[in-house]
Amino acid sequence: MSKDRKLTVDNIKVLIEDERNLLEVIRKANIELPTFCYHSEMSIYGACRLCLVEIEGRGLQPACSIKPEEGMVVNTNTKELRKIRKMILELILASHESACPTCVKGGDCQLQKLARRMGVTHIRFSKGLERVKIDESSPSLVREPNKCILCGDCVRMCNEIQGVGAIDFAYRGSNAKVTPYFGKELAEVECVNCGQCARVCPTGALYPKPNIDEVWDAIHDPGKMVVAQIAPAVRVSLGESFHMEAGTLTTEQIVSALRTMGFDAVYDTSFAADLTVIEEAEEFLGRVEKGENIPLFTSCCPAWVSFAEQYYPEFLPHLSSCKSPQQMMGSVIKNRLAASKKLKKEDIVVVSIMPCTAKKSEALRPEFSPDSVRDVDYVLTTQELALMIKEMGLNFSQLPKDSFDLPFGFKTGGGVIFGNSGGVTEAVLRYVSEKIEGQKNGNNNYVFECVRGKDEVREVRLELKDKTITLAIVSGLGNAKKLIEKIKSGEVHYDLIEVMACPGGCINGGGQPVTKDVCVKAKRTISLYDSEKTLQLHKPQDNPYVTELYNTLFKHPGSEIAHELLHTSYQARKNG
Repeated sequence: MSKDRKLTVDNIKVLIEDERNLLEVIRKANIELPTFCYHSEMSIYGACRLCLVEIEGRGLQPACSIKPEEGMVVNTNTKELRKIRKMILELILASHESACPTCVKGGDCQLQKLARRMGVTHIRFSKGLERVKIDESSPSLVREPNKCILCGDCVRMCNEIQGVGAIDFAYRGSNAKVTPYFGKELAEVECVNCGQCARVCPTGALYPKPNIDEVWDAIHDPGKMVVAQIAPAVRVSLGESFHMEAGTLTTEQIVSALRTMGFDAVYDTSFAADLTVIEEAEEFLGRVEKGENIPLFTSCCPAWVSFAEQYYPEFLPHLSSCKSPQQMMGSVIKNRLAASKKLKKEDIVVVSIMPCTAKKSEALRPEFSPDSVRDVDYVLTTQELALMIKEMGLNFSQLPKDSFDLPFGFKTGGGVIFGNSGGVTEAVLRYVSEKIEGQKNGNNNYVFECVRGKDEVREVRLELKDKTITLAIVSGLGNAKKLIEKIKSGEVHYDLIEVMACPGGCINGGGQPVTKDVCVKAKRTISLYDSEKTLQLHKPQDNPYVTELYNTLFKHPGSEIAHELLHTSYQARKNG
């Protein structure tokens, strides 16, 4: 067998390497075959048939489900293939609600883009299906069945990657549809609101539930003080909505845009991430010393918390009692500003700008509404913030640079890297290592490369003075499920486990700008790590404003007031 195996695609010789299928080889030749149902992270489905190619001696074949072979001669652009692709798109459009000007995915819809690309200017087939009710029951997601094209991307994401199975195919033939089981609404089943289904949906059939109008109403209310907090992952992804390179850091433009829109103050959720590290690290050290409820699972990700509450209630005592940075920030803002500005808490409106759809449901949890006043009033996804900026008519890339308000706008690098899988663990280690070894590490000695990486399950064994700490970093709920089963069987043991629901962490959240570019996730990740390098402080315990907060309010980590404002509890919740 030849060492350099090659095949021919449209008269181009292409080297076969470790590609899973012919489609990946063709794309390597810079030929973008159209697809709806193909995602490199999920199983091969082969339903849409848009990736049909003509292979000499074999006829028409779906490129996604054919293995590349040496000597293959492939044509991707024949007259017959063009006719077939146009007909497929027409058939899809005939059963699709075509409300493009008012659709939330307008301009970003894969169906719209492919119809334009394939030259579909009219539909020869009559509309076939009756309109069905839109499902708005979920606090995080909207499901519009009339815009579903039955590609199955959401089903495979929910089943294969997340291990939840909240939605699936039902019925057959022309009656086939994607639905929660037994025809229930999304809020009635075991959906954890992670939004990964919306991330891979090529049309407007699934999307983050918008809170834009409520936020505008609050901004325009003269009796309200409206403040924003921005999550780390937003600043490395928002630029994509304005045709900027993926991973472009836009923090200062975001702050400027929010001020122009009318926000009274703009804070950084990374400040609360610093606070989370100190509370969580002290909790971890206390548990290790007592030998109780080990491993400690992180609790920053609300989709993971919901997953644990539904599927593994026996592990709830192992979750950190710390609120997420979003909820810590809301609690701190309302308590401090109410006192310093002499305002009622209900007159302070906290708006979180997050990469995550699960943050919307988290903000509505009853335990985060002390005295019937929410810690966080509204959550906007990165997508929603982009829409608001466009609605204002702002030229985002040309906005003057601006900086966060103090004190809750100051952060260390440990808080910033929370947006990446492994970031929480690394930030905690920056604190724990100094506590165990009994000495301050130099400001240049803060990186723990051992917890970084691309793998969605990473294991680390770390020696700190006379202690050995075993760690696991997991992203993707399906991976979390496998790991927990190994823990239950006694196959593995860990002291600390970080879980992020979204593969790769918050940078790949369900509320981020939608993209099919497989390189985008890596670019966002690298940008967050690079942005940390520009900061003077990297360890959360060195944040002077966090220190001041402890001196004036919390006194010490885990104090009674700290538990009241920064910690929570969990309970078994089973939907369906």
